[in-house]
Amino acid sequence: QVQLEESGGGLVQAGGSLRLSCAGSGRTLSTYAMGWFRRAPGKEHEFVGAISWRGTTNYADSVKGRFTISRDNAKNTVYLQMNSLKPEDTAVYYCAAGRSYSYTKRYDYELWGQGTQVTVSS
Repeated sequence: QVQLEESGGGLVQAGGSLRLSCAGSGRTLSTYAMGWFRRAPGKEHEFVGAISWRGTTNYADSVKGRFTISRDNAKNTVYLQMNSLKPEDTAVYYCAAGRSYSYTKRYDYELWGQGTQVTVSS
């Protein structure tokens, strides 16, 4: 069973950047599509983006052009580069493993990390 652990969250000013990492252990992530979701206080999980095992990506409109997902299968790690951050990006960010990068619903992803907090100040 693969375990996922996010890191890289923190406090950043609006307009700044952060890079989140999602490291897998126990099993390779290379056969999974990997997604990123976020959950703001009082809101449901929101799809951010996903990447196929070959590197094809899919993004939510709200982050398109600002966020970039990549993966390094040799390091068993997936990344979320976030640029031009806005206060509305404040949320707990989760990585998740699933079967297709085209899936955008929480229930389509079978494995989840614990999340990392991202706070963007105005």
